[in-house]
Amino acid sequence: MEHSQNASQDASQDASNHARRDSPPGPPGLLHDPWALAALLAMPLFFSTNLIVGRAVVDLVPPWSLAFWRWLLAAAVLLPLTAGALMRHRDLLRREWAHILLLGFLGMVLCGGNVYVALGHTTATNATLIYTTSTLMIVVLDALLKRRRLPKIQLLGSLAGFAGIALITVHGEPGRLLGLQFNSGDLGILVAAIAWAAYSLMLRQGPLTQLGGQTAFAANAIAGTLLLAPMALWEATTGASTPATLEAWGAIAFLAVVPSVLAFGLFQFAIKSAGAPVTANFLYLMPVYGVLLAVLLLGEELHLYHGVGFVLILGGVILATRRRDPSPRPAD
Repeated sequence: MEHSQNASQDASQDASNHARRDSPPGPPGLLHDPWALAALLAMPLFFSTNLIVGRAVVDLVPPWSLAFWRWLLAAAVLLPLTAGALMRHRDLLRREWAHILLLGFLGMVLCGGNVYVALGHTTATNATLIYTTSTLMIVVLDALLKRRRLPKIQLLGSLAGFAGIALITVHGEPGRLLGLQFNSGDLGILVAAIAWAAYSLMLRQGPLTQLGGQTAFAANAIAGTLLLAPMALWEATTGASTPATLEAWGAIAFLAVVPSVLAFGLFQFAIKSAGAPVTANFLYLMPVYGVLLAVLLLGEELHLYHGVGFVLILGGVILATRRRDPSPRPAD
């Protein structure tokens, strides 16, 4: 019996070695691909700068004007790179104009001007942590739309993440839930997080997936700019100051390039180089970068409820988005 077991183990080991020899080599580790590793580390940092710079210039540039000029400059940068593809798909763009406008509204209006309005009433720290829950909302909304039940581990992660956002939104004071004393800025960021989740889900399906990432992003940026124009014009007619200083235009240019064009470009490069799952895991660095930048550059204070909320949100995101490996089938 023991001899039979040993023979079986030897045969199994030989088969395993043979499979390893015949299988194609896996992708090189990130330590052997410094460009991919640099992109993965820089991408969440670039994304997180939007809330930091937006909070820093909220008194210099009116929010809707800030969003309008940001996306106008971003579209101007993207247009030369995508003009050929946009022309080739002009029939598709014409048919899907309503879909594109909706994406522009979600991604550039609610996640643009609305965010800058909200930053005038909350801190960059709160905004960063609350915005992080958009990843959880993607998981929950995707399950609702597909009418499927969330696995227990994902449900637990979602509940933990939403508990974290609730804790931060009420500034660690549960009594605010009873009195409904919410900060309007925190609620504005929450609306933006929901909008970003819807925007992300809409990008994954439908005819616009034929455009490719960069081309679709350019089309959405153009649509968002058109939707933001009336808001910026209204802002100007009500006496709001227009960007006039070098500091204001420098902030606008930074927002157009770094958290817009460069962040999205690095996101696309990271997916191609390291794969979508690895890229998604590195996005968990966004709240870490965002909170550290808010403390270092804006002088914001950290409280105990920020730390507890951060642990709940980050832990919830990891649990809610982790992929469960399929259970191995028993041998025949």
